[in-house]
This record gives sequence, structure tokens and C-alpha cells, in this order.
Amino acid sequence: MRILLAGFLAFAIPTLAIAQNAAPEFRWAGDPEGGAPYVEASPTDPNTLVGFDVEIADLIARGLQRTPRFVLISFYSIDQSVARGDADIGLSGIEDTVARRTTMAVTVPYYAFREVLSVRDGDAASYRSLSDLSGKRVATLAGTIAYDILLRAEREYGLTAVSYEDDVHPYSDLVLGRVDAVLLDNILADRRKRTISGFTIQPGTIASSHYVGVLAPSNAALRDRINDILRQAMRDGTLEQIFRKWQVWNDEQPPLYKAVLAGETIPAVTGTDTGESAATISWWRATLRYLPALLQASVVTIVLSCMSMVLAVALGMLIASGRVYGQRGLRMLLTGYVELVRGTPVLLQLFVLYYGIAAAIKLPAFAAAFLGLALNYAAYESEIYRSALEAVPVGQLEAARTLGFSERQVLTLIRGPQAFRFALAPMMNDFIALLKDSSLVSVLTVMELTKQTQIFATNLGSWVIPGTLCAALYLAMSLPLSAGARRLEERWKAPTL
Repeated sequence: MRILLAGFLAFAIPTLAIAQNAAPEFRWAGDPEGGAPYVEASPTDPNTLVGFDVEIADLIARGLQRTPRFVLISFYSIDQSVARGDADIGLSGIEDTVARRTTMAVTVPYYAFREVLSVRDGDAASYRSLSDLSGKRVATLAGTIAYDILLRAEREYGLTAVSYEDDVHPYSDLVLGRVDAVLLDNILADRRKRTISGFTIQPGTIASSHYVGVLAPSNAALRDRINDILRQAMRDGTLEQIFRKWQVWNDEQPPLYKAVLAGETIPAVTGTDTGESAATISWWRATLRYLPALLQASVVTIVLSCMSMVLAVALGMLIASGRVYGQRGLRMLLTGYVELVRGTPVLLQLFVLYYGIAAAIKLPAFAAAFLGLALNYAAYESEIYRSALEAVPVGQLEAARTLGFSERQVLTLIRGPQAFRFALAPMMNDFIALLKDSSLVSVLTVMELTKQTQIFATNLGSWVIPGTLCAALYLAMSLPLSAGARRLEERWKAPTL
């Protein structure tokens, strides 16, 4: 026993000593999806992250004598996740805004960028500024300075702001003609220009801002240490080397570094007035400001859901009838469709409809969302109706045929009505599920309720009020449906014998 104890101590004591001497972690948050050149998967090794924010995170970690550890967080949730302690800092092309300065501990700016307008080559002479785009569709990323600028331009110039989840598809859709212009950071525009032809970056600057790191408000001491590391990297040229490596160094950076090192106050955004930030006003005024947009997005959600469900019900009935009454070949074909749709994510199906077949068929965003949801739910509805058709007692069907009813009469007069009654409850459950699944169509630039709520939360710096309003609106839409379904079930309930 003493030998075993001695052996355990001989192993455990060095192990504990190594653990105590190991450098603590420096957790930094980012989003590789659409995160180039800030944070992205390496083209040669998908398990390795590259980007200038990756190298800046490593630089900060070395200065803090810590080990960097990447934490994958959706871009729109980085502020909230950092605030709750999921990571020490957020670094993923985080824009310097009044809202972030109000709600987070923000580092000194380490890169200056410009908001630039991109248009198709043939429109370069016509669309030079936002005022030239009245009645046109202008794309950008949601929850960004550019999106705030476009929201104001909607009111002033009558253009339509179209939000995307990544920085690739705005430019591909611009070339395809789905949008008329793109407003984004010059870094993103220049990068996409190298891989996508057919558009021109206008030389004018719509607005200017900077990239910063964001920390929890209670982490100001760590923020100050990081600021010292960033300032030193500005002095010795380390940051310049990183940005030159990524081909994004330009003449706008030296004046920024000079101002930072001199301790000057640097405005969050210059060149335009994006309006009063939601984070700097009371929650009541912020709610009043965003409530009309949330209500409008709710209308989009309910209209899209109702239209998709109507088509899904019609297609589901046809598929179910074909599987019950059709020939072997037709049954196999319909079964294959059902299994294919149920076996693949609806998000993938939406991407295929909108982006995958764009070279052949350029569906509008709403049409692609409508068809995608309808075709997906049709597969599930068909299984409900097939089960309901097969639940009708065989004796009734045989009695009808004995009385001389044709198969069509049996289906429409006897089997169909009873099957519909059996299917009512699960059908209404599917409708409510579809109402919530409609939130996925935001990836196709459809501004539905959840997406508008996400933008509200990003601008406010909190999910409490936007999330509460969103939940209340979804309940206001779904509860009447549930009540109506229960009433129909009671009305059509089969009499007990």
C-alpha cells in the first residue's frame, strides 16, 4: 500500500506543479462564418483559424502571458456572450459604435475602415451615392453601422435596406441583379472584388469608423492592459506588419495610430449621422422606436406562414393520395421525395432554392422562402394525411364500394372527410411549428420577426426587452390558432357510442 501511495504521489505532485505553472487561458470570441479576413477557416486546413483578428488575439495573449483559446460565437451574439463571461474579449471585425461604448468596455481602435458603396459596372455612372438609389434595393449586413445608415436612408431617400447574414452573397446578388447596390466596409468590398467580377466600388466614403475589441463592462482593468499592448504594437510596427500581411494596410491607419498614441478622443462614427443610439436612450423610447418595425415583421411572418401552410396542405394531400392510391412507380417516387425532404435540414433546402439554383432560376427572396417552407412541410403533412386515410375503418370503405360508390366517391365522400378530422390536431400543431420555423428565412434576406428582434437586441445591447416583445408577438399569433384548433376538434369530435 505504501508503495502504491508513493507511486501516486510521485506522479501527482509533478502533474499538479505543471498545471499550476501553465499559463492561464485568454478566451477570445469570434465567428468564422463570413468572417474573412478577420476570422476564417484556413483554405488548406479547415481546423485552423486564420485572419488578422486571429493574429491580434495571439498578440494580446502573448502580452498578457496567457494561452489564446478561440470561442465560437455567432457574430450577432458576441457582445452579449462576452458580457455574460463566455469569453474575455470579442474580436471579429467588431465595429466601434456609440452603443458598444455605452454598454461594453471597448478597447482603443486598432483599424480604421470606410463604408463604401458598390454597384454593378453598368450603373457606376448613375449610382454614386445613396441619394441616387431612391426606390432601389441596397444590401448590407444586419446589426452594423452600414445597416443603421441604410435605415435612415430609407426614410430620407426611399430606398430599401436588405440585410444579409454574410458578406459573400450581397455581392453575388448584386451581380445577379437581386439588389442594386451594396454598402459595406471597404475591406469586405475590396476582398470580394478580387473574386467576384461585374461590380464597381465607388470612390466616395459614406461613413468612417474603426474596429475594436469588446470586453464585459466589469472587465475594465483587463481592457486597460490590452490597450497598453495594442499601443505598443502600434509603436513598434507589429500591427502594421499584420495588416500588410493581409493586404489591408492603407494610408488611413497612421493618422489613427497617431491619435490613439496621443490620447485624443476619437469619435465612434464620422461622416454621417446614424441617429440616436438605442443603447443611449431609455428602454421605453427604444421600444417605441422599434415596435413598428417589429409589428411590420410580424405581418411578414404571419403572411408567409399562412401562404406556405396552404400550399403545404394542398401538396400534402396530393402526395398522401398518390401514396395510397397510386401505382408502384408513383408511390416510390413520392416516398423518395418525402424521405429526402424529411432527411435534410430545411435551412439547406432554403439555401438551395435561393442561392443554389440562382444561375438557372433567380427566385425573389420571399418566393424562395414561401416555396421552401411549403415544400418542406408538405412532406410532413403528407405523412399525417396518409396515416389519417389509413385510419378510416376498412369496413366503411367496403360497404361504400358494395353500394356502388366509385373510388373517387369513396375518397371524397367517406374516407377524405373522416381523415381530415383525424388529421386536424397534428395539422394545427404543424402550422404553429411552421410559424416559428419561418424565422429561418432571414438567411434569404426576408425581414421576419426574429431577424428584426435580433437587430433590435444588437442595437440595444440586451436581449431582455426585444426577446420579451418577440415572445409576446409570437404568442399573440399562435394562441388564437391553438384556440381555433381546439374549438374545431370539439365541434368535429366523433360521437361516442
